Amino acid sequence: MRWRCAARTSRRWTWSRPITASHVTPWRRIVPPLLKVEGLSKSFPMRGLGPMLDRMRGRRTDVRAVDGVSFDIAPGETLGLVGESGCGKSTVARCLLRLVEPTSGSVRLDDTEVTRLNGSALQRLRHGMQMVFQDPTAALNPRLSVRRMVEEPLRLHTTLGPSERRARVDDVLVAVGLGPDFAARYAHELSGGQKQRVNIARAIVTDPRFVVLDEPTSALDVSLRSRIILLLEALRENRGLSYLFISHDIATVKYLAHRVAVMYLGAIVEQAETRELFANPLHPYTRALLSAVPIPDPDARRERFALAGEVPSPVDIPAGCRLRGRCPLAQPICAQPVPLREAAPGHWVACHLVGKG
Repeated sequence: MRWRCAARTSRRWTWSRPITASHVTPWRRIVPPLLKVEGLSKSFPMRGLGPMLDRMRGRRTDVRAVDGVSFDIAPGETLGLVGESGCGKSTVARCLLRLVEPTSGSVRLDDTEVTRLNGSALQRLRHGMQMVFQDPTAALNPRLSVRRMVEEPLRLHTTLGPSERRARVDDVLVAVGLGPDFAARYAHELSGGQKQRVNIARAIVTDPRFVVLDEPTSALDVSLRSRIILLLEALRENRGLSYLFISHDIATVKYLAHRVAVMYLGAIVEQAETRELFANPLHPYTRALLSAVPIPDPDARRERFALAGEVPSPVDIPAGCRLRGRCPLAQPICAQPVPLREAAPGHWVACHLVGKG
């Protein structure tokens, strides 16, 4: 059975059936990517007397937070982005939406080069690219009511009248499980889960095509996490949204994402369909990451793949494989540059040792 998208109406893709993780591989072959990122990099200059003296001596003083990241996301697809804290996941998300200006690289939404837009042209594009931030409390304005916060994107990005905006806000609040009764409340009157639902409502009220989810459940307890995840999945299926889902919760990524990209020290080291990556992790860092996930069975036993040492400084990234100083499998060849290559159909990995026996 071949999967294809039906006609597009009012800036929204409608689907003959919901897209699920088991269908995403054949479906991706016939649907062009909605978002395409190539060679995305972001460096932050260090300040102070020490870095200034280093620059005078010709030494590098930039923090390479993101270094040559490339991926694509198809319409209706969820790409999970995982990695330890400080690897550059959130910086990638902010560069995609131009909340942080990338140093180099290309970000294309459909046929539009996002990195070249400025002023009103960039503002017109923002209705199609939105973000749900990690901290639901900090992302809300305590001086505004829920209605005013959710309505604000409509004031900026649409020409709807007051009555139309009011009706759209009521519809979106119902869609996220709150209802119009919450419209008059303020942030301090909401629970953590309700605050995150307001953030999600604000992100989807302009009917975007692409939404960045930057650890949307990390500040919530377990029961609320499951409700938010089910809500996000339902919104994706019903509205044809595409997600970049950033999370430390490997189990949540396994459930929600169609494909997974693993980041380490500013670069993607492995990328594959979710089922394939969890069943057959190829990169040593991915193996270490998955082996650290607890198993909810006290009698279960598995071999732990551990790394040695600490993460190197992003100011002084090792040559060749970034993991070679910590990897127990490292060999002399690991000191040579290692590109991201396709080790199996749809399975990309940056490791010299894969396929060497």
